Amino acid sequence: MYNVDLSGIKTMDQAQVAGQTVVVRADLNVPMENGHVTDTTRLDRFAPTARKLAEAGAKVVVLSHFARPKGEVVPAMSLRGVEGPLAAAIGREVSFVETDWRDMTRVQHELNDAKPGDILLFENTRFHPGEEKNDPELAIRFASLGTMYVNDAFSCSHRAHASTEGVARNLPSYAGLSLAAEIDALRAALESPKRPVGAVVGGAKVSTKIPVLTNMLERVDVLIIGGGMANTFLFAQGHDVGTSLCEPDFADTAREIMAKAEGAGCRIVLPVDANVATEFKAGADASVVAIDAIPANSMMLDIGPASIAELQTVVAGLATLLWNGPMGAFEIEPFDKGTVALAQKAARLTGEGKLVTIAGGGDTVAALNQAGVSAQFSYISTAGGAFLEWLEGRELPGILALT
Repeated sequence: MYNVDLSGIKTMDQAQVAGQTVVVRADLNVPMENGHVTDTTRLDRFAPTARKLAEAGAKVVVLSHFARPKGEVVPAMSLRGVEGPLAAAIGREVSFVETDWRDMTRVQHELNDAKPGDILLFENTRFHPGEEKNDPELAIRFASLGTMYVNDAFSCSHRAHASTEGVARNLPSYAGLSLAAEIDALRAALESPKRPVGAVVGGAKVSTKIPVLTNMLERVDVLIIGGGMANTFLFAQGHDVGTSLCEPDFADTAREIMAKAEGAGCRIVLPVDANVATEFKAGADASVVAIDAIPANSMMLDIGPASIAELQTVVAGLATLLWNGPMGAFEIEPFDKGTVALAQKAARLTGEGKLVTIAGGGDTVAALNQAGVSAQFSYISTAGGAFLEWLEGRELPGILALT
């Protein structure tokens, strides 16, 4: 994927951390309602890194952003509410440190009082305007908190911020357990996969996934296109897609992608039938029609049973599957059937040792959770933008800095 040799990245397992103060960038930007964390997935992913460092005798300084305070101190966006859930995930006490990133005096006292094995959670890095601007002075301030740096926030590494890219330039830097696992999984899927390799690329719009599709068709043997994106490809082939979500202005782009895929020896698989309705709502009256028989007043909201059967057969013939995006409007019944059926087939093949499955992206994670198969996939990325940019073949500043 990269023009950079990522094999040179050191992991924290290669560092002597006992007696060190380790600055760790985590992604603790978790969903909260009424002051309570509603999904601990990111905390659970980060916990092994913090636990291992603390158990090895390091002082652990945890940095993270939370929400979008735009460089201002916004009490409602404090990380204080994450202290308890993070401690529960790690299984060790976590101390929240009130932090004024403009005046580090109090912070230094807290660090001096801390003991090996202590875990200190500092305040929202975005409470300082220099964070998102990758201000060199703020990066040095972050670096002054410790003697080495560990990045364990793959999901934040596509942005060159002071706490991701900047601080790594000022300390000996390493990849955390979660970040290292993420890199290994994605490199295995895209650089040296077991073949045949396929990709499921879904979602609403072709316009947002053009770089992903272009990069994928040069690296995979089969490209399965679903969701609203499929409508634009079908339209480009001359099908009437009724009132379905479609981007007619990108029909030429779709035809170019199909032509490039043919030249690259990549098979593109599109739906052959559709589950359609005249309105987008739960429990809407739905019917299955062939792709060339979508009524003018109806919209395609999911793939049909013939498409499901074909895609299950296609997936059964693969050795590696990369998944980003749903097959249809999985959020509402009965339009979740295509995504769920294909996900469950992929999960069964993974469990049988016949398929390596790697998935990522916000909607993808939600869809696989709904299908009840998240634990059965080989690897699921919690990253959104970073995962997509990796699939596009772009270099991620936070990763590049570790090299």
